Amino acid sequence: MRKESLKYILTENTSWNFPATVARELELPLDTNKVVTLVGIRRSGKTCILYDTMRRLEKRGVDRRQMLFLNFEDDRLMPIKARELDLILGAHAELYPEFATRRKYFFFDEIQTAPRWESFIRRLHDTQDAQIFLTGSSSHLLARELATSLRGRTVSYEVFPLSFAEFLRFRGLQHEPWSASSDSRMAAALSDYLAVGGLPEVVLADADLRPRILKEYVDLIFYKDLVERYRVANPALLKQLLKQCLSQPASLLSPHRIYRDFRSQGYELSKDTLYRYLHYLEESFIIFLLPVAERSVRKRAMNPRKLHAVDWALGYPLVPEPFINVGHKLESAIYLHWRRQREDLGYIGGKREIDLVVNPEHPEQLVNVANHIGRPEVYDREVGGLRWASSQMPRARRILVVGDLPEQNIPEDIEVIEAWRYLLDAPASSN
Repeated sequence: MRKESLKYILTENTSWNFPATVARELELPLDTNKVVTLVGIRRSGKTCILYDTMRRLEKRGVDRRQMLFLNFEDDRLMPIKARELDLILGAHAELYPEFATRRKYFFFDEIQTAPRWESFIRRLHDTQDAQIFLTGSSSHLLARELATSLRGRTVSYEVFPLSFAEFLRFRGLQHEPWSASSDSRMAAALSDYLAVGGLPEVVLADADLRPRILKEYVDLIFYKDLVERYRVANPALLKQLLKQCLSQPASLLSPHRIYRDFRSQGYELSKDTLYRYLHYLEESFIIFLLPVAERSVRKRAMNPRKLHAVDWALGYPLVPEPFINVGHKLESAIYLHWRRQREDLGYIGGKREIDLVVNPEHPEQLVNVANHIGRPEVYDREVGGLRWASSQMPRARRILVVGDLPEQNIPEDIEVIEAWRYLLDAPASSN
């Protein structure tokens, strides 16, 4: 890469108008001396959050020429070599010498594609009067290299697809308290959210384009973030595993059962390969594996984990949408609502089920989720689990989150909350 090419890119990125964006709940700090890092699945909105941050800086009077924005997946930068990263500073200094001694703001998108980027960022942080913002699509890559090279210099934020509150904002909707018609609109919006998912571009797209966009997303994630990045030797096996995970949100994941099923289907694999591929899916932010709510490390390791996809709509290109249970999508939405805020989450399985335990060490909320509980077996499972928990964890709130309010009588010590209301009102902590 030549310095002259960089000058064209920097000039272009300084002169264009910021793309129109809808504000997200996450707002990055503007005055920290830490390197601010955004990680998350592709197309979850990380770049738009950078644009919003640049817009906020401009409103505070920061000149656009002090902001260096580079997307390292721009084909004009590829392939960039480690020694060429210094050309960024040289090109900017030659373009804007009047800003050479003023504070700079670096915005580096998809930084993980640049070789030895962590050493460059460390030196930039230590030697420049600068605020640095990074995005990346690989938890494993960024976490490992940030931990070893940028220890103490970083603050990291996870970016997820849209929450239900953000989905409403993207659709131009707002709940009006004490309005029955507004309540009905919120319930309808939740049904739409569970059908469409939370990927920003998909939410804003015309309905007939959504399947194509989702297919492109899944293909991009599969080939670039999985096969190419991890140099996967058996793409067919990984594709089948991806299909299995994305088509069954909120289900218990048993690697042994998957191994047995795949072997019966004619796949040649070892258990080590299966665990490694599951690790790839988790480290690429595609799935989350919720542990059983046990203090014992041994029991957590022995019990199956509950699988949640980062966005249930990613399963649509792999299996028909009606095949993905609506109640399971709702349970994943409740899980992701909490996962955006904290990681100390678990579940209880066996004869009595609790879908989500907030803070297993000192349970704060015990949450069961059901779209409808009209059938006796569903009522017994969801309500029975919460009633059992009253003697086991008496201080925790016991909450039944439902798509539709039930006609049956629910014990008074169990809170029954409509799902749309819970997703808008549930606090980050319930101490």
